[in-house]
Order: sequence, then C-alpha cells, then structure tokens
Amino acid sequence: MSPNEVAVQEFWDELRKTTQARIGLGRAGNALPTRRVLELAAAHAVARDAVHVPLDTDRLVTAVRTVGIGEPTVVTSRAASRDEYLRRPDLGRLPADGMSVPDTGADIGFMLADGLSPTALDRHGAALLTALVAALKDRHSLAPPVIATQARVALGDHVGALARVRTLLVIIGERPGLSVADSVGIYLTHQPRPGRADAERNCISNIHPPEGLGYADAARVAASLVDGALALGRSGVDLKDTSPRLSELT
Repeated sequence: MSPNEVAVQEFWDELRKTTQARIGLGRAGNALPTRRVLELAAAHAVARDAVHVPLDTDRLVTAVRTVGIGEPTVVTSRAASRDEYLRRPDLGRLPADGMSVPDTGADIGFMLADGLSPTALDRHGAALLTALVAALKDRHSLAPPVIATQARVALGDHVGALARVRTLLVIIGERPGLSVADSVGIYLTHQPRPGRADAERNCISNIHPPEGLGYADAARVAASLVDGALALGRSGVDLKDTSPRLSELT
C-alpha cells in the first residue's frame, strides 16, 4: 500500500471501533472487496437464523425458573407456525384459544416473548429478567413470569389483563439487522388490556451487552419508567425517562 492508502486504512480502522455499522469497506474495481461481500452474506445468514430458529422453550423455562419469582407459564399466540407468525402479524398479537395465566393482581408482570429474534431472547432473556427483578423487588410485588412463543408485543396486553397486573414489562427479541441479530427490547405498558395502542407503551431497545445496552442499565431505566407510570397514571408518549444517565453515576 502507498502511504496515503495506509493512512486511509488506519483512519477507517480507528473509526470502526466506535460503531457496528459497515463503514469504510473499500472497493475492488467497481465492487466491494470479496472479503466484505462474504462478511455481508454471513451476517445475512445469521439474521435469517435469528428469525427462523425456534425458541428452546424448555431451556428458557429452566433458566427463568432460577430467577426465583415463581414457576414460569408458557403460552402461545394464535399463529400456528413460524411461517404464519411472519406472514400474519395480527395473529401474533392474539392469544391462542384457552390461554391461561395465573391471576395474581401483582404490581409488576413479566412476559418474555420470542418476537422476531428467538435467538436474542434465548441469549439475554433470563439475565435481563434477573436484573429487572433486582431493580424492582424491594418496592413492588412481582408476578410469576410468562414465556410466550410466536408472540408480538400486544399479546402482553392479554397476558397482563388475565394476570391483573398493574404494569407489564415485555422482554422481546427485536428485529435482527445485519450488524446485530441478538438484541432484545423492553416494552412497558401501564394497566395493560386488549386494545392498547403502541403510543401507550414505552420502549427500551438495543439491549445486547457488551456492545449494546447492558442489563443493569436497562433495568435502571425500566424501574424509573415504572415509577413514572405510577405517578402519572399511564405509560406512553407522556412518560419520559428521568433516570440518571450512566455518565452521572460514574
């Protein structure tokens, strides 16, 4: 390489340390270098697998059971298969016939949903739930967790209403991208019931340590939103995160 090419390469190498985006890929003639094309194809395959590989429900139940807030209940949506779930988002928002969860009347309920990345829930679900329980258990009563398959966020409205929880936290696998395929989000809905709109929820996204938001930080924000929802009497667009930023805590 010429000195100029070395300098350009060093510039992009340093900048890539700050982002997972594909930047400064270079070129070979009028195309990307072969190595970059293969990396992109591999990332696409990982993202597809994250969507289509089914959740190992038995393993997640075992992991969630150790959190210590009760025996997990497993439910499913009205989507009969993964293909139908992807083709019919509406069915993923509705409970299967006869769905039942314990009626607890607890302050906080939890639903762990496979969403668009069962892989993400498998990797992060139990650990994130552990952090949420640690942040909330001293001030709130907690319902036993519910694990939902072929599930969209709105399925939690039915779960929360049946359990009669005051606030529901849905941990769900987020749509995979070509940089991150295993990210989860938390959706908070105060007084959940069927028919809630997305504007009545709050979302904490991009949770996938070590590159993304960490479990403890996500739980801290969620606890702050729970407090805000209780004070405001609702969740959604009127509720803002007022928790201290990480920089303020260090």
